[in-house]
Amino acid sequence: MSIGGELAGSLLGRSDSPLAVPATKPLVFRLKQGTIPCFRPPALFPAKQGRPASRSLKFLKPPTATISKEMINLVVGNLVKFKVRAVITVRRKIKEDIRGAIANHLDALSDKIGRNVALELISTEINRRTKAPMKSGEAVIKDWFEKNKNRGAQLVYTAEFAVDSGFGQPGAVAVSNRHQREFFLESIVLEGFPSGAVHFVCNSWVQSTKDHKDSRVFFAAKSYLPWETPEGLKKLREKELAEIRGDGSGVRKLSDRIYDYATYNDLGNPDLGRELSRPILGGEKKPYPRRCRTGRPPTDTNLQCESRIEKPHPVYVPRDEAFEELKQDAFSAGRLKAVLHNLIPSLIASISAENFDFEGFHDIDNLYKEGLLLKLGLQGHLLHKLPLVKKIQESSHGLLRYDTPAILSKDKFAWLRDDDLGRQAVAGVNPVNIERVKVFPPVSKLDPAVYGPPESAITVAHIAGHLNGMTVNRAMEEGKLFMLDHHDTYLPFVDRINALDGRKTYATRSIFFLSPLGTLQTVAIELALPPPAGCGWRQSRVLTPPWDATTSWLWQLGKSHVCANDCGVHQLVNHWLRTHACIEPFILAAHRRLSAMHPVFKLLHPHMRYTLEINALARQSLVSAGGVIEGCFTPGPLCMEMSAEYYRRHWRLDQESLPADLIRRGMAVEDSSQPHGLRLLLDDYPYADDGLLIWSAIDRWVGFYTSRFYRDPASVLGDAELQSWYSESISSGHADLRHATWWPSLSTPSDLASILTTLIWISSAQHAALNFGQYPLGGYVPSRPPLMRRLLPESQEEHAAFLADPHQYFLSAMPSVLQTTKFMAVADTLSSHSPDEEYLGGSKQAAAWAEEAEVLEGYREFAAEIERIEEEIENRNGDTLRRNRCGAGVMPYELLAPSSGPGVTGRGVPNSISI
Repeated sequence: MSIGGELAGSLLGRSDSPLAVPATKPLVFRLKQGTIPCFRPPALFPAKQGRPASRSLKFLKPPTATISKEMINLVVGNLVKFKVRAVITVRRKIKEDIRGAIANHLDALSDKIGRNVALELISTEINRRTKAPMKSGEAVIKDWFEKNKNRGAQLVYTAEFAVDSGFGQPGAVAVSNRHQREFFLESIVLEGFPSGAVHFVCNSWVQSTKDHKDSRVFFAAKSYLPWETPEGLKKLREKELAEIRGDGSGVRKLSDRIYDYATYNDLGNPDLGRELSRPILGGEKKPYPRRCRTGRPPTDTNLQCESRIEKPHPVYVPRDEAFEELKQDAFSAGRLKAVLHNLIPSLIASISAENFDFEGFHDIDNLYKEGLLLKLGLQGHLLHKLPLVKKIQESSHGLLRYDTPAILSKDKFAWLRDDDLGRQAVAGVNPVNIERVKVFPPVSKLDPAVYGPPESAITVAHIAGHLNGMTVNRAMEEGKLFMLDHHDTYLPFVDRINALDGRKTYATRSIFFLSPLGTLQTVAIELALPPPAGCGWRQSRVLTPPWDATTSWLWQLGKSHVCANDCGVHQLVNHWLRTHACIEPFILAAHRRLSAMHPVFKLLHPHMRYTLEINALARQSLVSAGGVIEGCFTPGPLCMEMSAEYYRRHWRLDQESLPADLIRRGMAVEDSSQPHGLRLLLDDYPYADDGLLIWSAIDRWVGFYTSRFYRDPASVLGDAELQSWYSESISSGHADLRHATWWPSLSTPSDLASILTTLIWISSAQHAALNFGQYPLGGYVPSRPPLMRRLLPESQEEHAAFLADPHQYFLSAMPSVLQTTKFMAVADTLSSHSPDEEYLGGSKQAAAWAEEAEVLEGYREFAAEIERIEEEIENRNGDTLRRNRCGAGVMPYELLAPSSGPGVTGRGVPNSISI
């Protein structure tokens, strides 16, 4: 054998050689003249027939490495360079305004004269002499000017490198943007290395060097635990995390990508008046999770409060957390629709002192049929004062007419049935509060010295005749008594709420009996008021199923107060606090403490998408002083205080998993013989039935994933980044509860899998179950009013008015026209999926593991299981024995059906909290 042949054989055979070829992927040599090295990445099949495209994860064929004649000459000769090609995918805006188009054209022109975009490869190895990472030297992206006029959402560019033969494996790419504007970099694929194509999943905005002088660094798709980090990437890994953390000072620019913590000191606007001042949430007085820091200056009147930025100006979130174009367009369209829906009542309210009530149920029906103006008593002289209104009504058509909520199209009168309140508790928009009655009468945990005797006013005599012949004790023992208990959440706030103009509430409890058919019958409602000053006895009123016309109307009013309580707890506690607010600290800590190369960061990344942005928008206009939540829900300006009080008294991460939550509420018991290790006490509990399918799928996937990287407790305890992430999530993100003893430990692979499964569950299925049914299941306000304006009649005058016209009394207790339209408009927006939604088990997530075949195969199995769950849910919705999801006029339970199209669909489980 020649010396050159021996050299070639030696270099290609040695495992430590930079040209070494993995034994599992034999190379195919193609020696055509002029061929350049090219390693094509695996391609994906289109979806199989009848399935959404996002579900398919099948590969066409294994990658084929191609080595050119120049490469062979390099190996056997004395050449020291070989060619590498970078394929760069850039996403461009679909819609470009004039200013953007001009700036884009100027960047293209400047590219011709040398102000271009350059890439530099960084090796996983270090130079033994300088101890610095080996670098390729810069290569400029080609044809930026020439492709400027190309149409399409994506542009593909190339760059070529001449790489030294001792360079080793590329582990990172540094990108320098010398243009004037940022651009969105989707991915980079390097072709030409002997090991095959090297993938870089970027999906990030690259800022101009005039705004951020340093190059952006992107790491290859291969995962590395901290101690596995190649020598050439160690300092880069640390530097990248340090830059993302920032130094905790300064006002953040929209182009920054710094993640830091702050209290909720930006909800009020005291500079505009005391009525818009709100307490700071977060700290010893009012514990609360932390939010993303913006660094804005304080208000003039309170230096502890952060000044506000009002719409349409954006609130800072790290640049890559902001909505992408499709999402932004969909959200803006929804917000415009909401503004138009609410514009006419707002304009009329602004010129008239009269608070318009609905005159009849037909007026509410007309919101869906004819729009806002007709038959609401808003015609005539008022419209002459508002010529703009007529023009809007004429030009916008459907924008001013509400879509019919799904619940109304199925059965307009379902809400009047006594079993529907129970059905909503297990298959409605808030199915996470119902609990088993373990003690009768129920007992409050509030201070009896302040709030009176702890025992409920509901007695055995109230319910004994409604238990199908059972005694109360027997019904409890057999697991047939359940309740919705909002008593302790509301009672501390009732007096302050009832002092507000146009707001009235009780602290409610509802008792349900499980019928032989599996439905929940409401058998008693308690409406409690706090003790009057100087009196130790609480004022409570107990309602039982009606027996005549008068008690029927009182029963409906009582159920409406229960629903208003439930709406408030749903929105302020279960939806906003337990998903949006409590997950944000874990997201901030993940970016600050976990490298993009860390396998746990890669697992969590799709479940963090858009959450910081939607939370920032919520602080700007939803949960802020005078915002939509205060305007639409009974507690009004006390909404966020109520949320904070629940966080202080009740929130625990160890009870946020689905199994732990069901056991805590007495809705399930541990049973190893059951498929999910639990036995539900309700055979037909759609939220729990479907939720356990998804929980178990996530649990298996996460368990498989973590076991690939963590083999024993030492590997978990020894991972400095992982421990720092969890520690900071608690000590900084949930600082007010950091000393609690209930925080789960993070010492074993099992601990890690449990924590990650809980976080992914909250971000995906739990949020979906609580959010996307708001309009389909709650858009008909009489069936589920978000606020009440009158208590039950108490004085002789009120009682006389009630007896004379119970219909009008009921409508006057409901939200006004303005409150109703505002609520419906916002619920419609919040229930909508955007066109770029990424759903649980979708194919985009697979790109993160392009370099890790075993993990990718595990993800395929998870995606296939999610498909099977969707089929199972469809079958359950057709089972007539499941009366809470199937029957005449009964809504199928689809909130946990994984896939969905865009818009308001009442189904779909996105990966993350994105709305």
